[in-house]
Amino acid sequence: MSLRMDEPLRRYLATLVAVAGEVLGDRLCGAYAAGSVGLAAYQPGRSDVDVALVCADRLDRAVASELVARLRHEALPCPARGLELVVYRREVARSGTGEPGFEVELNTGAGMDFRVSYTPADRPAADGLFWYGLDRSILHQSGRALFGPPAAEAFADLAPSDLRRLVRDALRWWLDRPVPPGGHPAPGAEDAVLGACRSWVRLRHGVWLPKVAAGRRLLDEAGPLVDADTVDLVEQSIAARTGGTPPTGPRARGFQRRVLAALGNEDGAY
Repeated sequence: MSLRMDEPLRRYLATLVAVAGEVLGDRLCGAYAAGSVGLAAYQPGRSDVDVALVCADRLDRAVASELVARLRHEALPCPARGLELVVYRREVARSGTGEPGFEVELNTGAGMDFRVSYTPADRPAADGLFWYGLDRSILHQSGRALFGPPAAEAFADLAPSDLRRLVRDALRWWLDRPVPPGGHPAPGAEDAVLGACRSWVRLRHGVWLPKVAAGRRLLDEAGPLVDADTVDLVEQSIAARTGGTPPTGPRARGFQRRVLAALGNEDGAY
């Protein structure tokens, strides 16, 4: 494993892969660090650990349940806020579609609520079904193989039309999140702002960047979204990730609406 990471995280990921191999045997085709670890932007104490497993065929409920039991925080303590694990069949990983298509999804950790879904139908639509296609696109570009072939071989990227659709769905989902009223700082608003920057950069420049790097890239390009207020908002959002005050909800939402409009939204919803 050639990833540069702190020792607790390195040991955790090595153990996770070993346990997955014990449960799945030769049905395990690959294991990949995704999210902030894959993008080399992991922040101890803040970031989640995102992992995607690829299996050869469908998992029956008994095998999926055993995998959950062996990998949940109580059995294998996660050194981060939590683990977000998704298991895909090999054909789904290589499909390039925007459908969820997972075999099992597990959220577990000291800093997050336990949650498991054994089919996409188990997941409420209000929680967003766009994440999976976008995550597989990021894995195609930047996933780090912990076991198996390179991520670019294991995961196909999205078609441009599907990418644009899912990015817009993600922006609308963030816009629907509740925020504190008035001028109070809104915890999480910094991620909404920087996530919108990342969406802009991916669609305009064809690359997935970590959130902070995407915010910097948007400011550096000095394009149509960049004015004095945007500069201040993005800088505040970056500072909030290391303990600064997050922006207010209305201010973050205003920026998100500008990004959505600039990316060609024509449905009038925002």
